[in-house]
Amino acid sequence: MDFKNILAEQEKYVLDLRREFHMHPETSWNEKRTSKRIKEELAKIGISYQEYADTGVAAVIKGSNAGKTAALRADMDALKVEEKTDLEFKSKNEGIMHACGHDGHTAMLLGTARALYEIKDQLAGNVKLIFQPAEEMVQGAAKMVEEGVLDDVDGIMGIHLWADLPTGKINVEAGPRMASGDYVIVEFTGKGGHGSMPHQGVDPIVMASSFVLDSQAILSRETNSLDPVVLTFGKMKSGSRFNVIPDKAEIVGTLRCFSEKTRVQASKAIKRYAEKTAKAYRGEAEVTIQKGTPPTINDQRAAEIARSAAQKIIAAEDLIAMDKTTGSEDMAYYLREVPGVIAFVGAGFEDEEQNYPHHNSKFKINEDSLKTGTSLYFNFALEFLRKF
Repeated sequence: MDFKNILAEQEKYVLDLRREFHMHPETSWNEKRTSKRIKEELAKIGISYQEYADTGVAAVIKGSNAGKTAALRADMDALKVEEKTDLEFKSKNEGIMHACGHDGHTAMLLGTARALYEIKDQLAGNVKLIFQPAEEMVQGAAKMVEEGVLDDVDGIMGIHLWADLPTGKINVEAGPRMASGDYVIVEFTGKGGHGSMPHQGVDPIVMASSFVLDSQAILSRETNSLDPVVLTFGKMKSGSRFNVIPDKAEIVGTLRCFSEKTRVQASKAIKRYAEKTAKAYRGEAEVTIQKGTPPTINDQRAAEIARSAAQKIIAAEDLIAMDKTTGSEDMAYYLREVPGVIAFVGAGFEDEEQNYPHHNSKFKINEDSLKTGTSLYFNFALEFLRKF
């Protein structure tokens, strides 16, 4: 059956909601207005809902036929970024901005909910709608899973509007798609002293600097060169005065991997390199690696179903290949529990001057991408219930 008319009826609704959410962004775990609006819209449609993870919401559209349950997930939090766009509907919350497309994800899923509810009697199973908080902190999905949001789910799909892809293009592939994201904290301890007499002290700044440089050998000599790893230190904290050798130096960074095996190997190597570097300079090192989100790995069968859904709304040449990205996504927590997939939906402009990176203060999405994303959510649910 052709559902184009039903989906076309959602376009203005989705567009208006996206702009509303964009004007009222909320940071991770503070999505109270967004959560309230989601619940209001679900109630208008006639869909009952449950609350999860404080601000999270989940709802089930029950089909007339007993069958499996397909879940569709949207994240809804924004970032601590001061918006510098020229949009008429720019953020009204100072210092907070939807700079990653989550406003679009939430609006698309509500539009999908309206469309699916209209044809619920034709569904070969159930569709669960998951509106998730705190993706930007890669914490929300884990909390939703912990509270049982996937207990009745057989498979799941999430969408990420992707500014690096032209609008109208879709990428869905099996296997690793986004990296794990771990916090790496290394504290070097030395012996303080006068900067003019460094031999009397043990300089932790030298230790930290040496380790930062030497740590890159972990990537080239400790891990498989065909299995990408990123280790970046973005923060160094030490000292109080130009001529004082401090007691301690701390560096903080991020480790990104695409497999659990490499994640473990790299973590062990970081600890070993730090301890040996400190010892070489007569100091000590304490390494803390706080595990963040795991790698985001698409299931083979779910990816095939998502590709089939994509082919119903775009031409074959617009379903494209794309390199995996070292960014992290807490969609990974769902994909560890049930078969699923994350799809990248192009949201870039033809005019390159309008394209800015995700998390940039001038980030925008081409709003034509909202139609593509809504249709993909909708068709994945139908295809999954029919084929899985």
